[in-house]
Amino acid sequence: MDAETLDLRRFVGRWTLNAASHVGRVSLMVLDMVRGLREYRIWVPRAFTEAWNIGVGSLFIVLLISGFAGAVTALQARYQFTGTIPIYFLAGVIVESIVLELGPVLTALVLAGRIGARYAAELGTMRVTEQIDALESLGRSPASHLIIPRVVAGVIMIPVLTILADVMGIGAGWFSMKQVLPISDADFAYGARSFWRPFDATYSVIKAFFFAASITIISCYMGFNTQQGAEGVGRATTGAVVSSSVLILLLDVMLANLLLA
Repeated sequence: MDAETLDLRRFVGRWTLNAASHVGRVSLMVLDMVRGLREYRIWVPRAFTEAWNIGVGSLFIVLLISGFAGAVTALQARYQFTGTIPIYFLAGVIVESIVLELGPVLTALVLAGRIGARYAAELGTMRVTEQIDALESLGRSPASHLIIPRVVAGVIMIPVLTILADVMGIGAGWFSMKQVLPISDADFAYGARSFWRPFDATYSVIKAFFFAASITIISCYMGFNTQQGAEGVGRATTGAVVSSSVLILLLDVMLANLLLA
């Protein structure tokens, strides 16, 4: 029993020290990013390139998933609520579900797999091939050349993609609802306005902003600290996607508790 207790203490202590080490390294990386912001001539052009890659490269998959989410929400709402409440209430259910939850969360999870994995793999490969070491040996800041452009582009473009996902999800829900229920455009608009609050759109963008910061910072951190060659790149890529996804879900709960209380 004493041996089991000692092993548990060692495990908890090792896990705590490891977590504290990651927090410290992330904090130092963010501090380097803040220092590198003054080198705007370096990171601004790169940020535009990364923003274009994120926006154009991710637009199709984001719209596709949000469209299916809106359609499925409409069909499930019809199954659950038809006959028990006025039909125009379903429009409010669809719009609020998409804007408050499905739009930002699904978009963030998709981009955590697409953008997060890409950033971790790119930076991890540069680390194991000593390209980052060469950049440091030339007296250049890796933060301003590699990290800041990716983080800034993600923080700008992911909220934009979330807004487009919200619009696409609502449009797909409206179209699907008209196919299966006798509802007019006026009834759908009336139902959507009945439950709508001006803060709902702001809340969706705020969530997208925090999700974007978590995806880009964690992915860049995992890639920047890659070790042990190709195997390390694979672990960093997997760790970036998993860690970003878990943090997105935690932030989702925390922001809902703080902003919608």
